[in-house]
Amino acid sequence: MNTTDTILIVLSAADHWTRTDGSKYETGYWAEEFVVIHEKFVQAGYRVDLATPGGVEPTADWRSLDVQYGGQEAPRYAAYLDGIADILARPLVLADVDVSRYVAVVIPGGHGPAEDLVRDADMARVLFEAERSGKVIGSVCHGPAALLSAVKEDGSWLFAGRRVTGFSDEEEIAFGTAENAPWLLASRMRELGGHYERGAEDWKPFAITDGKLVTGQNPASSALTADGVLAVLAKTA
Repeated sequence: MNTTDTILIVLSAADHWTRTDGSKYETGYWAEEFVVIHEKFVQAGYRVDLATPGGVEPTADWRSLDVQYGGQEAPRYAAYLDGIADILARPLVLADVDVSRYVAVVIPGGHGPAEDLVRDADMARVLFEAERSGKVIGSVCHGPAALLSAVKEDGSWLFAGRRVTGFSDEEEIAFGTAENAPWLLASRMRELGGHYERGAEDWKPFAITDGKLVTGQNPASSALTADGVLAVLAKTA
């Protein structure tokens, strides 16, 4: 690894998810997914840049900072976010991102990406350029909604035919957000031609590496996803 190697983390700028009936579900990015991934990359010696659509300061889903939803580590995640508050307050503008500067592009989840990144033209550009130039692409939980933005001119999906995972329909149902959802991530990935796989149990760590594409199923898969990205980078260094 070159000491100047940099990884780009793209976060949603959304603070809500528009439901089928037009109501707004408060959300953003999921703290565990961002914190665990960011922490692992920094500890591994990489520089990390953050970007959002419009350079908007991202919003952490409040649930992810509540032990009831985010688990016993939620206070640690909150403290970590406080420690890098100045970085979070000034993300790069996604439209201005030069993909050539990065060795990997990684998208954490939370329901936010299902609101904005899923249809963001700049997200699509970054993914097309990253794939074309052989960068590592990683994503976890609802982060793979961002991958859905990468649709070719002929209407086909950039990642069709690839092994992928992401938040399962079963987990969406169990979490209580499947009803009134405009679409479900796992189903949509299958519809677009992705070879969707999931772990044997809900909420347990599960990640897939397909070439230079690394995807994780749920928040508990954040470490596996980060480790997968780092493993691919180590092989290609």
